[in-house]
Amino acid sequence: MHSEELDNYCIDTTQQEPDLLIELIEKTYSDMGYPNKLSGKTIGRTLKILAKVAQPKRALEIGMFTGYSALSIAEGMHKDGELICCETNPKAIEFAQSFFDRSEYGHKIKAIFGPALDTIEGLDGQFDFVFIDADKRNYLNYYKAVLPLVASGGIIIIDNSIWQGRVLDPKENSDIAVNQLNQFIAQDKRVENVHLNVRDGLNIVIKH
Repeated sequence: MHSEELDNYCIDTTQQEPDLLIELIEKTYSDMGYPNKLSGKTIGRTLKILAKVAQPKRALEIGMFTGYSALSIAEGMHKDGELICCETNPKAIEFAQSFFDRSEYGHKIKAIFGPALDTIEGLDGQFDFVFIDADKRNYLNYYKAVLPLVASGGIIIIDNSIWQGRVLDPKENSDIAVNQLNQFIAQDKRVENVHLNVRDGLNIVIKH
């Protein structure tokens, strides 16, 4: 059973995020276009808990938007960790940075402007933790680009992996792309995964 009522119940029974993140949500809705791109409380707290368990020293986010998920990851990750965020909207980067500057975790975050695939191509070293939440048509491309950079035992988390249920009958390019990624991961012997029907879907992948 999956319903808006149950979703709201889960939100209500999840502990509250920090006040700064609540302010970020409110300001995103008042000042920015497409505020529904925010990850939301249950996803944000999931990211924080997974980062707290994994304790990554180097993390990557593809699709930062206004910084809600970035701050959630940074909150949980290693105290000396670094989170590199890819974002193509300069207004979103400026908005997010204003909150990073006020956060005790903001020093861990580095935002890079430009297409994520170009940014990834220029990155060196390995990552312990990757969060993908950007344009859906490139989901498979993002996965293929980052997997070689992920350390053994590293985690990749893909948001919107059920894409409002459209993966069941994919028609648009974005629907097809998200479904292709899910099917690809399910057959990828380099990893193991669990695909969860949480909010708009979370595909959680661990590299062997």
